[in-house]
Amino acid sequence: MVGWNRIRKGGEVMRIIAGSRKGIRLKAVPGSETRPTSDRVKEALFQMIGPYFQGGTGVDLYAGSGALGMEALSRGIDEMYFSDTSGAAIKVIRENARKCHFEGQAHIYKQGAVRMAKKLLHEKRKCSLILLDPPYKQQQLERDITLIQDLEIVTPETVIVAEHASSLNLAQEIGNFSKSRTKTFGDTQISIFTTPNMERNEQG
Repeated sequence: MVGWNRIRKGGEVMRIIAGSRKGIRLKAVPGSETRPTSDRVKEALFQMIGPYFQGGTGVDLYAGSGALGMEALSRGIDEMYFSDTSGAAIKVIRENARKCHFEGQAHIYKQGAVRMAKKLLHEKRKCSLILLDPPYKQQQLERDITLIQDLEIVTPETVIVAEHASSLNLAQEIGNFSKSRTKTFGDTQISIFTTPNMERNEQG
């Protein structure tokens, strides 16, 4: 998710694109380990899950610069947990939270996805939005979704967003979650996982 705030070739600066913090520029994590993701992909993602939120708690388990979680906060999520193993990423997330005045809503931890999920369990937090965008070479998304479910940090309304290589064929069913929507953008694919209960509510 770091790529969503990188400066593109040609000098275009990535910003929060909608909501209460629309237009604020975000800092990128230094170095070349991140991959760019366009505003078009980000906007499509939020259209897939609903462009705005009415409160709730979210977690970004591979936060990078925190750009996607900041976007969710701008669009109405009450609070976001950010987790990354990179010290450079954690520093950037904190800077971006300050720039957006989200210090009280952004909970930032230098740790891996498994430890973060277990921390949420310990704190008895339930997440309505879960963001998964691990490095393509390290993706274990089916493991992550299974762990999230087993630790019971979800609700029947939880939406899981997975960004991954389009060559990766995720299972249609992972535990109680089903792949409800997908969209492909070149070598990137967005997969949305929801529960049958959530799907019935949307249809109703």
